[in-house]
Amino acid sequence: MSRLINTLFRLFLVIVLIFGLIAIWEQIRGNNFMSRFRRGDTTTQRIVLKEIKALGRLELVKYTFKDIVEHEQVNTFFPNANAVLIVEGEATGCLDLTRITVTDIMTNGDSVSVQLPNPEICGWKINHDRSRVYDTRFSFLNESQLVSDAYRKAEHQVKESALAGGILNQTRRNANQMLRPLLERISGKKIRLVFRDQAN
Repeated sequence: MSRLINTLFRLFLVIVLIFGLIAIWEQIRGNNFMSRFRRGDTTTQRIVLKEIKALGRLELVKYTFKDIVEHEQVNTFFPNANAVLIVEGEATGCLDLTRITVTDIMTNGDSVSVQLPNPEICGWKINHDRSRVYDTRFSFLNESQLVSDAYRKAEHQVKESALAGGILNQTRRNANQMLRPLLERISGKKIRLVFRDQAN
């Protein structure tokens, strides 16, 4: 009986010693003490150019949104999981100038008429560095998927909110305010800007 007690006591001491060494190692590893023994860090990168695109989109307006988004995931057996996000996103309205052809520019005396492509939303996104998860409930082991779905829904809502907020009309107005004076100064003629849907 005494042998069994001695064996168990030694085993206990070994376990305590192992956990103690692990705890000490974690403390030392996170400290600057180990950095004294390092000679330096080496990082190797191999960057491969994947694609080159010619950009002809002129950005004329940017909308910024801040919203509180609630996303609910319906479950069969468990309570419905939900996430609450505080989100900041942005959408950009632009003109694709690569669509302008020679036939879109017509001269009539001292005036020039330029037919522009219709305005479009050329980009929308969530600013993740300015957004955060406020709360999650009943997410259990699937919290990352719940939050990911919530951000995806919020990103789609940014585009819809920009369209509802009149970003395309604002792009038209900004094109007249910014492009027309610039083209008049360059050409020395009176410029008239018309969008394709207006021309038709």
